[in-house]
Amino acid sequence: MVTPEPGIDRLLDQVRERLDRVDPVTAQRAQRDGRAVLVDIRPAAQRAEFGEIPDAFVIERNVLEWRLDPRSAARIDLADDPRLWPIIVCQEGYASSLAAASLQDIGLPRATDLTGGFAAWQAAGLPVVDPHR
Repeated sequence: MVTPEPGIDRLLDQVRERLDRVDPVTAQRAQRDGRAVLVDIRPAAQRAEFGEIPDAFVIERNVLEWRLDPRSAARIDLADDPRLWPIIVCQEGYASSLAAASLQDIGLPRATDLTGGFAAWQAAGLPVVDPHR
């Protein structure tokens, strides 16, 4: 048997095996019911170009683990909730998978991501804060 070459596609497949990824409608319902928080990790430029999900927490990717790790001195109050179910959102659902796996690695077992990212949310016709208003 040939072992696949290492690379980003292989890594993405591996981390997604342990994520219970959610579709946009499920994510919106979980957010609305207070069972989950949507965490938008996209850079400001993408949010300005494409818009934002109402009531999503914006935590850019470069500080995500520090803000959500309950042991971190740089954590936000949200991180202190032991029931925290973070659903990570990027533009198309790739970087968010890696970010969610990283959160699992630091002790947030419920972390997952939004399948298809913000683009899928928008395509599903779910509410978006228009950046051009």
